[in-house]
Amino acid sequence: MAFEPKFMKESPSQTAGPYVHIGLTPNLQDITGVYKTDPGAQMLTPGTKGERIAITGRVLDGSGMAVADAVLEIWQADADGSYGGAHGPSSNTTPAFTGWGRKATDSEGRYRFETIKPGRVPGPDGKPMAPHVTLWIVARGINTGLHTRIYFDDEAGANAADPVLTRIMDTRRRPTLVAKRSVEDGKVIYTHDICLQGEDETVFFDI
Repeated sequence: MAFEPKFMKESPSQTAGPYVHIGLTPNLQDITGVYKTDPGAQMLTPGTKGERIAITGRVLDGSGMAVADAVLEIWQADADGSYGGAHGPSSNTTPAFTGWGRKATDSEGRYRFETIKPGRVPGPDGKPMAPHVTLWIVARGINTGLHTRIYFDDEAGANAADPVLTRIMDTRRRPTLVAKRSVEDGKVIYTHDICLQGEDETVFFDI
């Protein structure tokens, strides 16, 4: 009997739904026994080298209201500009710095990552890009996760030559990717709000 391939229709897309926090950060929702700690909750170890910083802000919708059910993930280089290698489930080693973090927003749409200031990594032409973190956002009402970056306002010279940031032709929109530095109780804080829509909409990348 000859095999006749059947061409299946594409499954309909869905948003992350109202339960994205439960699935990705169960301990945050007081659901224990799934993970000892939620994946991505801790990026640092005592052996992590580099300047300790916090990246924080709010996720806002088009009307300026807090998005309380978003989940954010960041990827970044370490202080030397290197990305951590993959570690399999049977690995006997633990990376000093994971380079990856996951956080859910709270009732006010706020997020916070405890991490280090990333080093510069080579761009498409081999020249170093400005220090940055890559950010992915998912929430109810978002069919496809949103990709963007966070740069740092105390890296003005590097930002001005960054091959990705400078591709944004409207220079008025570049600040939507730049976090503002402050110091609180000796801790370096970078504050950056993510606007999903509206006049101050964050620049997102089609990846």
